[in-house]
Amino acid sequence: AEYGGRISAIVDVKTRDGNKKHFAGKINSSPFNSKLLLEGPLKPYVQGEGSSSFILSYKNSYLENTAPIVYPYVNDGTLPYSFSDLYAKLSFNSSQGSNAKIFGFNYQDKVNFPNSTSYKWNSNGFGTKFLLVPGSSKTLVDGSINYSDYLIEQIEQDERPRSSGIKGYNVNLNFSYALRESDKIRYGIEMNSFRTEFEIYNAFDRRISQYENTAEINGFFNYLRNFNKKFLLETGIRLQRYASLQENSLEPRLRAKYIFNQRWRIKGSAGLYSQNLMSAVSDRDVVNLFYGFLSGPKDLPSTFKGESITSKLQKARHAVFGVEYDINSKSEVNVEGYIKDFTQITNINRDKIFDNNSENADKPDILKVNYIIEEGEAYGFDITYKYESKQWYVWAVYSFNIVNRFDGVRTYQPHFDRRHNINLVNSYDFGEDLLWSANLRWNFGSGFPFTLTQGFYERLDFGDGGTTDYVTENGDLGILYDDINRGRLPYYHRLDASLKRTFLVSKKDSKTDDDKDKNKIEAILSVTNVYNRENIFYFNRIDYKRENQLPILPSLSVSYKF
Repeated sequence: AEYGGRISAIVDVKTRDGNKKHFAGKINSSPFNSKLLLEGPLKPYVQGEGSSSFILSYKNSYLENTAPIVYPYVNDGTLPYSFSDLYAKLSFNSSQGSNAKIFGFNYQDKVNFPNSTSYKWNSNGFGTKFLLVPGSSKTLVDGSINYSDYLIEQIEQDERPRSSGIKGYNVNLNFSYALRESDKIRYGIEMNSFRTEFEIYNAFDRRISQYENTAEINGFFNYLRNFNKKFLLETGIRLQRYASLQENSLEPRLRAKYIFNQRWRIKGSAGLYSQNLMSAVSDRDVVNLFYGFLSGPKDLPSTFKGESITSKLQKARHAVFGVEYDINSKSEVNVEGYIKDFTQITNINRDKIFDNNSENADKPDILKVNYIIEEGEAYGFDITYKYESKQWYVWAVYSFNIVNRFDGVRTYQPHFDRRHNINLVNSYDFGEDLLWSANLRWNFGSGFPFTLTQGFYERLDFGDGGTTDYVTENGDLGILYDDINRGRLPYYHRLDASLKRTFLVSKKDSKTDDDKDKNKIEAILSVTNVYNRENIFYFNRIDYKRENQLPILPSLSVSYKF
């Protein structure tokens, strides 16, 4: 119940603090990019005293510049991909356990296909997080204040830009209290506000845009009970207040885990979820690289499937069940199945062909409104196997998923419906002192849905009405689309391999275990896309031009850790 505002999934990202004892870092360089990591104490750690530290990470690619020299055989040396990532964090810790963190980040990604489409992704933000440990109380207090700004832009040959931006802040305050060793409660409040700026053209070349501010205030309560260290039961409730829509959502949550013995465990969870943020893509895209974000619109249809719409929120019900089994002390298997019932979803109206104004008042709503109501379901299962020993690490995952949507007219599969997915990771350390390491990574994914092209035609807009000279006027190129997402992209699969050799510059100090990785050089010979699979990255529907992902790319990188 601590997390909400989303109807599918939430990722909780945690970052580590900088080294509290000594200055350290890592420098890495390869034909693709360079990386720099610096960390160390501002006030060194001493037992019984407070401390502070910093960590700074920067990555920058220069593949666009090195490709003509290092990889001239790939697209005549043209690899138009670039990125830069900057992250910094300050940590302050008291001797009693309280702490405060301050962080900031800036991520920029860009791809510019010659004589075609260009994309830009920019993301930046900053914030602070704190934990208070009162000396005379059993209650822990934590919270955070965060701000983020995200923008994606796409420019095509028709010079009709698509853009989507979302920026906002989040403030939360939480309290944790242990009633006794087997009972814990956690509760808190959260406030957030964001602004969305969105512009896109649908398959009928009608402009859809939104510029809106949204505010939410939420509260949650969790109770966790451990019965004899065998059965864990967590119940919770979350109340979401969507101020801009003047709506409330009460969302119960349940999570449980039962430990049969040292090897067998079962687990499950269920809950209700709501959301006021929607994503949008264009049916014109064969490969969806543009994902727009909008706050939940107010101008929705009044009915869906003949029933009145009483809420403007997107809503879902989730249920998950899983089994964990430890084969032995080194390997384990995890199997999880899930079902997500999306009872109400908001989407862009792909059938809009008229502007929603007084001139088109007599036209059906389905042909002029910007947004529609849908329902859907997603279900599937994951099987995960992990093996870990002193020399070997194996991680294997197979996922099966089915996602369906119904928009009141048709049933279809959304663009992210991937039926099969496999991830394999294998690492083997060998040689004297295990200074050699061989790594393999293979990924397989079945094709995503996309809308096929049936043909092209000359589109006349009849801007002069009945007096338009359609005989001599030159129209624009129009595209006749098939039913939505009846096509499937080719299967994706790729094998990456690497061989690493570590050279110790200085031996580990037996008095400080954290020095065990200090002062060493790593040389890594790697091959991206070993068997040169042509995986699609972008496809221009009009020019019938395909851009693939990275081909086979050998590289040698060197890093120095100190």
